[in-house]
Amino acid sequence: MAQDMTEKELLKMEIDQLKKEVKLERQMVSKTAKELKDYIESMAGEDPLLKGVPEDKNPFKEKGGCIIS
Repeated sequence: MAQDMTEKELLKMEIDQLKKEVKLERQMVSKTAKELKDYIESMAGEDPLLKGVPEDKNPFKEKGGCIIS
């Protein structure tokens, strides 16, 4: 897509993107990292990758075996 655009169009896209970015509220990494860590720890009990999926609710459980004769 960018290959088909003129330099002027590319610069306009870049300016539009920079205008969007300048409006975003910036926060300190130390604050957001703590919030992210707290959220992850609070949701860990519900995470199926950490606690596993019960066999009766596992949609990927094999339904039957394969017999080769």
